[in-house]
Amino acid sequence: MLPQNFYENKITDLQKQLQQLLQKKSLFGWLRFAVVVVLVAAIYILLPSGLLYVAAAAIILMIFFTRLLLIDLRNKANIEKTRYLININKDELKALAHDYYHFEDGLAHSPKEHLYSNDLDIFGRASLFQYINRTASEMGSALLADWLLHPADTAILQQRQTAIKELAIETEWRQQLQALGKQKKIQTATQQRLQNWLNEPKGFSSAKYWAWLRFVLPGILLTILALNIAGIVPYQIRNMALLVFAIIAYFIAKKVAPIHQYLSKIVSELEVMAGSIELIEKLHCTTELLTGMQKQFLQKNYASSSALKELKGIVEKLDLRLNPVVFIPLDVLLQWDLQQVLALDKWKKKYHQHALQWFNMLAQFEALSSLATLSFNHPEWYFPVFKESHFFMQGKQIGHPLINVSKRVNNDILINESGEIMLITGSNMAGKSTYLRSIGINVVLAMAGAPVCAESFTLSPVQIISSMRISDNLEESTSTFYAELKKLKTVIDLVNEGAKVFILLDEILRGTNSLDRHTGSVALLKQLIKKHAAGIIATHDVELAQLKETFPRNILNYHFDAQVSNNELYFDYKLKTGVCESLNASILMKKIGIEL
Repeated sequence: MLPQNFYENKITDLQKQLQQLLQKKSLFGWLRFAVVVVLVAAIYILLPSGLLYVAAAAIILMIFFTRLLLIDLRNKANIEKTRYLININKDELKALAHDYYHFEDGLAHSPKEHLYSNDLDIFGRASLFQYINRTASEMGSALLADWLLHPADTAILQQRQTAIKELAIETEWRQQLQALGKQKKIQTATQQRLQNWLNEPKGFSSAKYWAWLRFVLPGILLTILALNIAGIVPYQIRNMALLVFAIIAYFIAKKVAPIHQYLSKIVSELEVMAGSIELIEKLHCTTELLTGMQKQFLQKNYASSSALKELKGIVEKLDLRLNPVVFIPLDVLLQWDLQQVLALDKWKKKYHQHALQWFNMLAQFEALSSLATLSFNHPEWYFPVFKESHFFMQGKQIGHPLINVSKRVNNDILINESGEIMLITGSNMAGKSTYLRSIGINVVLAMAGAPVCAESFTLSPVQIISSMRISDNLEESTSTFYAELKKLKTVIDLVNEGAKVFILLDEILRGTNSLDRHTGSVALLKQLIKKHAAGIIATHDVELAQLKETFPRNILNYHFDAQVSNNELYFDYKLKTGVCESLNASILMKKIGIEL
């Protein structure tokens, strides 16, 4: 089924489910009202027969009312989840129409300086991250960004590819994971809070007497209260006991307060995380990467989702501290804080080695799920093949994924070995920069493990480094020319080190005069060839193409051109062999009123 048909059918089905759930909500509301009416009627009718009958009827009806309330709460949760799923499918339909600007842009992950991030539009509005990101947690978002910023090695890439292929056919599962995450965003602050708490030294459990005081203290007070009710113990002793045990509870509460600060207000996130991990635990998967991560959640003696639900339950009980009316009686009578903090110590001891790992594993599933959605949305895209020898790159019909398919023009690439440089000359606006970005952004996708926007793509594992968008920096008093020199120094340093890089340069040394630019460009090209570097250089300096005579095996001349008809320019954006012979600057200058 085509992605568009899948999403449209899914929206139709979900809207039907939503309608049914809303009807149930209305029914439950009427049923609760009916129970209240019956309760009032029962009291009126049975009161003459005695309070015992009234009490029995009230208990039965209240049990029924409570049951209805719980069912209604579950129904409301299903309504919310169904609405999330409807919106997810609507968002994907928009994305298929190339309207993806409602997704997170990842600008928070954008590094100040990077080898290619700014040049290739990795983050920000209309960026690659915004196009592919479907993560729900902050950890998942950060991990996906990291994959786009740092190429993985071949073994990891192949594992990711097989995992993405398997998840791509699990569209409903992926949407369930996404919908769960939308209920409450799991934040890195939550992970940090847990980490701080887990790294704290042993608390109450470090002193063994607390283990028996948790039972002895409530037992003594409850015994005194029972004896007081029976008339055996006078009120003075009862009141003195209540005061003493209130002081003990206050002393314990002061020690528990810092622990509560670590864990308070994360119950909803723990619930979402437990639900997400439970979904992962139930996933039927066969690929090595997915099963390996799944095993991290499913240990021999416990399931991680159950452990998180247990922690959530303890923290919920601890959160009763926020309600003094309920908490004070519980704490005085049962030493409530002591019971919960000992339960937390027990939980920490059992799961300390694994808890933080759950956040990382969930992030990996979310990142893989995002790339699987990309694969599902573009079944025509190709999973690249990696060739270990350095260097090789061959691609057919490579397109820029961020350009709408209706406007996208695809081109090929072939670089057979190290030391080959594609030199692209061409007219203004003919497509040189777009071609460089098309190659670069697809290499980034490939090195993250994702499919690429191409008919076929084979490449050596490689690190992209580019110099395309160069601007001055007033804060650092850096001119455009100096900023470019800094970037070129990074290129030269990596090449001199023998790093496996693929270089993308657009209009190098543009900040100086034409003579210096040409001289510097020739010197740079010679050095790159000498160091067996591989890459693509786009330039208006057609004289650079003459280096083909000196380095026939290293310089690969290509160009983009423009056609002129009736003093109008037309571009086909197709890469052609050879040197560009038609320049369009004079026509463009005439169009804006410059008399030539």
